[in-house]
Amino acid sequence: MPTYIILSTLTDEGWKHIKQKPERILEVNREIEEMGIKIEKQFALLGDYDFANIVEAPDNETVMRMSLELGSRGSVQFTTFPAVPVEEFIKSISKKKAA
Repeated sequence: MPTYIILSTLTDEGWKHIKQKPERILEVNREIEEMGIKIEKQFALLGDYDFANIVEAPDNETVMRMSLELGSRGSVQFTTFPAVPVEEFIKSISKKKAA
């Protein structure tokens, strides 16, 4: 399955929810997994983003649906990057050189 890196930023409303009920993070993770997205790693961050997730999903459409569903609640904003393992990247470039 393709890998994605998802950076998220909580809105003021999102921070209120997390402060009142920190385990909400795990509830949302279960929702995400019910959408067909496997969370490989999750980190809380300091800086411009609040969380980083490394996930696997069947396709871009699944990740877009998740972003729309969760983002429409008004508590979080996402920046998503499709990620290619370096080994696959090198193999892809090597094939193009040989052609």
